[in-house]
Amino acid sequence: MNHVILIGRLTKDPEIRYTPNGNPVSNFTLAVDRPFTDQAGERQADFIPIVVWGKSAEASANYLRKGRMVAIEGRIQVRTYETKEGDRRWVTEVIAGHVKFLERGQSTKQEPEDNEVDLSEINLDDLPF
Repeated sequence: MNHVILIGRLTKDPEIRYTPNGNPVSNFTLAVDRPFTDQAGERQADFIPIVVWGKSAEASANYLRKGRMVAIEGRIQVRTYETKEGDRRWVTEVIAGHVKFLERGQSTKQEPEDNEVDLSEINLDDLPF
């Protein structure tokens, strides 16, 4: 099973682009706190790249900004590519199926309700971990 749920804050505004077929894709990095502190008592975070497709990509680009808290439901994807120099690079990212805005922004636009996951509907007893 490849299913991930993350809650964190955006490290910068989402970037949106469109494929040659016109499909929107948005990218951003999510800072997710670790559930423990280091030896100095400081809380650490993981910085996880997120990819969002379709209407959710456009909504993310329009309404999310650096520092906003969101919940992501999706899957982990590992891919490779080759640089111009011939070096092979590995990329690990989360492909978001659902994006849930967890706090209201300063925008006067109404934030969308569709394509979001309601985390209260998840039964924790059903999770495999």
